[in-house]
Amino acid sequence: MTRNRLRLGAIAGLITAGLLALTAAPAAPPADAHGVGHGAIAARAAFHDAMRQLWEDHIVWTRQFIVSAATESDNLADIGPTTDRLLANQTDIGNALKPFYGDAAGDAVTALLRDHILTAADLIFAAKAGAADAAAAASAAWYANADDIATALNALNPEHWPLDEMKAHMKDHLDLTLAAAVARLEGRYPDDIAAYDEVHVQILAMADMLSDGIIAQFPARFAR
Repeated sequence: MTRNRLRLGAIAGLITAGLLALTAAPAAPPADAHGVGHGAIAARAAFHDAMRQLWEDHIVWTRQFIVSAATESDNLADIGPTTDRLLANQTDIGNALKPFYGDAAGDAVTALLRDHILTAADLIFAAKAGAADAAAAASAAWYANADDIATALNALNPEHWPLDEMKAHMKDHLDLTLAAAVARLEGRYPDDIAAYDEVHVQILAMADMLSDGIIAQFPARFAR
């Protein structure tokens, strides 16, 4: 009996010591099969989704601008607020880069993106007016600006944002956006809608490349 009591007492002591240890020391966060903590997984997913939303806003408000500008006569009355909202998105994208690359880099990307939007507007208005020379000049400037955006992003993260791949993403974005705008101007609305669906798929792939690249470049920022 005494021996049993001693043994039970020892077991109780071990259990108590274990509970105290668990209470005193914070538990390590659960991890997936690759050893990545669930907190890090959540942080990466949130950043991934936030980057997608920024670029979805980019295409949504670009499309709304096209719809407002592509009417047969005057622009729709919402074109002013729509333009303001679209330009604000370019600031939002630049601001999302600042925590990683600094204010100057974020502002530089915003400036390039503003040129991207304003030049697209010049192109749409020239095409609407049937001004072929002005449209060609705006198109050339638009595509050159796209290369400048790709080059600026590549300089920030050359390992994960290769220049050729960034340029290809930007060119695809312009090609598809232009196809949607032309279809809209010509009244080919089913083609316009189909092109916009392609714009959406493409921009999500580009957003994922950007978020994946930042996460890979700054893994400590997403460690918990």
